[in-house]
Amino acid sequence: MDTILEHIQQIANVELCQLQPLTTLLVWTWNSLYEMTVREGSEVLVQGGSSFPNPTLACVRGASTTGILATGWIGVGLSMEFRVQGKRIVTSPVVAIATEAPGISVVQ
Repeated sequence: MDTILEHIQQIANVELCQLQPLTTLLVWTWNSLYEMTVREGSEVLVQGGSSFPNPTLACVRGASTTGILATGWIGVGLSMEFRVQGKRIVTSPVVAIATEAPGISVVQ
């Protein structure tokens, strides 16, 4: 278990283009938990919340607050904004973010 915890890092914000493909993000908002696997850049496979009951290909547009969008990243205290099939989906504010590097597998 210690080995797994060494590879999981809690962070205050993340710039998606800096992450390797297949990095997993766990993002807790006021209302939901989202699990995202980075494909490339801001393209992710996301599951969580009422909008994503099943894994869904989406583009993370960025972090937003009061009409201001910081493109390409996610930050604690800000909402996440997704684009899915032409629709804009905005979450409640983020309260925590954790990352897991690609190649880490958990066997129970």
